[in-house]
Amino acid sequence: MNIADPQTVLKMELQQTAVPQILDWLSASIQAGRPLHEVEGGLWDLLLQIGHRALAALLDQHGTGELGEGVTLPDGRELRRLPELHTRRYISIFGVFQLQRTVYGSREGQALEFVPLDNRLQLPPGDFSYLLQDWDQSLAVEQPFGQVSQAMARILKLQQSVDSLEAMNRQMSREVGWFRDLQGSPPAAEEGQIVVVTADCKGIVIRGQGTPAVCGGQRPGGRRANQKRMATVGAVYTVDPHVRTPEDVVAALFRDPDYQAQPQPEPCHKRVWASLPSEGDHPQSSIEVVFDWLWWEFAQRNPQLQRPTVCLCDGQDTLWQACDDSIMDEDRVEILDLLHVTPRLWTGAKLLFGDKGKEVVPSVRQWVLQVLEGRIETVIRTLRRLGKERGRSAAKKKALARLCSYLHKNRPRMRYDAYLRAGYPIASGVIEGACRHLIKDRMERAGMHWTLAGAQAMLNVRSVWIGNQWQEFQKVRIEREWERLYPHRQLVEGEAFFTHPA
Repeated sequence: MNIADPQTVLKMELQQTAVPQILDWLSASIQAGRPLHEVEGGLWDLLLQIGHRALAALLDQHGTGELGEGVTLPDGRELRRLPELHTRRYISIFGVFQLQRTVYGSREGQALEFVPLDNRLQLPPGDFSYLLQDWDQSLAVEQPFGQVSQAMARILKLQQSVDSLEAMNRQMSREVGWFRDLQGSPPAAEEGQIVVVTADCKGIVIRGQGTPAVCGGQRPGGRRANQKRMATVGAVYTVDPHVRTPEDVVAALFRDPDYQAQPQPEPCHKRVWASLPSEGDHPQSSIEVVFDWLWWEFAQRNPQLQRPTVCLCDGQDTLWQACDDSIMDEDRVEILDLLHVTPRLWTGAKLLFGDKGKEVVPSVRQWVLQVLEGRIETVIRTLRRLGKERGRSAAKKKALARLCSYLHKNRPRMRYDAYLRAGYPIASGVIEGACRHLIKDRMERAGMHWTLAGAQAMLNVRSVWIGNQWQEFQKVRIEREWERLYPHRQLVEGEAFFTHPA
């Protein structure tokens, strides 16, 4: 085969056809007075056609991958050329191609042991090009699959089913665990002085996990057709100290007009992952799955426990137990998220003074300040005393008792005066934001019900996206697939591949 032939033909076609088409479109647009956006659309359509023809020329240049009657693999195996060409579908950003390939193996009907063209082009295992997969899934992590299909059809004039996008997402997600486990510790110079481990739980609606309908569509006990399964979101990051006073925090929380906020240190190398419960031979709760990873990530980020460790969670007992079991630092500081305390103080004030009582705001402000000053017992005594003095209903007294019990139980994790002096974070904005970005923004839209496998796949892929590791992940997973699919690709490297007789 003459290597220049397909390129020469393409050059002639572009000169004789494509360039005149572009010039004709521009001239016609000027004469018709088309708006600029319509001109852009026409040019884009022409560029897609040119891209399709250019890629077709490249594929023609490679031929079928013919390497003669037989091939000897590096391990010494002798393979013979099978008589029939094997067709493979390839979907690129420029359209669909049918590749005719010479294949080598033992005989027809058995696994294809060596396909030179696939090795040379380093094709993906499925139909969709790696670039198209990248574009599809970078949209799918933010938008429903149906919207992604519609958007890509409008942009690339390419039809992709929702099922194919979901399957692509699941296939990509299989590489996330391997990629995540290979992440080493960031450069020490880029890390903050404090290592923070934080986690929270969020429900995801799973299709078909509820009670089946009986007798005309009714469900016993009013149970729904679908059911939420609890996902755990975990994060590890480092941050520099940020020393504040209780008054500073109160002023920020109540948005005092004269308060001047000081710049806060940014979290460094935030790594986030979420998991649903693991089923199968060795089932695990979502908390167990995520804290297995948090333990590994923490060990890398705080070797020899060189930095102070902060565990920052809400009041869920199972999360604190998981911290105790997994975060092997006896000197770790456990902090109850302040923003899980303040809503309870608001609730207490409304129980005592009514929803619109004038005493609500000043009381909450005073209690928050006292909590931040380390005087949680004072706040508890005040709530209990006011509950007796004001003669609330039995239901309100019960609610107030639960509130006081929550504060009393969490006293060891509410030494905010010491935390503020040390510059530790006292609010879990990072994990709350992760729950919102990772789960709520994508997986809790109206009418959205996931399968367990589909939800976990999306959590895996989306965690890479929001962790700003997308491009690195795509590069690493493609190289990993090449190593698995094409261990003998060196046989078709270089110009010799093209010059072999067809």
